[in-house]
Amino acid sequence: MNDIQVIAFDCDGVLFDTKKANMTFYNQILNQFGMPDLTSKQFAYVHMHTIDASLRYLFDDESLRKSAHAYRKKIGYFPFIKLMKIEPDLKPLLKKLKPKYKIAIATNRTNTIGSVLAEHNLEGYFDLVVSARDVAHPKPHPDLLMKILTHFEIEPFQAVYIGDSELDETASKAAGVFLIAYNNPHLSADYHIQSLKELEVILKNKTDDQQKNGSK
Repeated sequence: MNDIQVIAFDCDGVLFDTKKANMTFYNQILNQFGMPDLTSKQFAYVHMHTIDASLRYLFDDESLRKSAHAYRKKIGYFPFIKLMKIEPDLKPLLKKLKPKYKIAIATNRTNTIGSVLAEHNLEGYFDLVVSARDVAHPKPHPDLLMKILTHFEIEPFQAVYIGDSELDETASKAAGVFLIAYNNPHLSADYHIQSLKELEVILKNKTDDQQKNGSK
């Protein structure tokens, strides 16, 4: 990690605590069709996957799934964005990183990511935002990260991805980029952090190592 040029972030669980927002959103859909609230297993799935994959997972019956899609489009996700909690160290970190690095987002969200950033006054902090609707295959496929590499014309070893799920682990390995696992010690990653402040420390240490090696 001595030549990092691009830092990419997952959205849910990294930039924001979205548990309450996502749980409330999916529970409303389930309850609309007489189904109980999400189980912990169901929540773990929908928290990582796209809306399309999540509804396929929750609704086995195709006809009912179509109705669920129609209902979720009717209510939209936008009323739930206010329930998302921005990570407290995020904005200060981005301001420190911005002069040296290109900053990106790689998320399995679709049309909501723009509104999420606007609601939390994060527009302008990111050089590139890649969502599930921008690629043929969302995570766990590497398409999101590969699009970032192509956009910035860099090699995989020049990028690092901060993620919190198995999908992030699989995607980063497939793309060949470094992974920093956020609040998930069970992931196989190059580094594990529990606070975004720790990312700044890791990058600083790597920069110091690079400078020391360059002076030898």
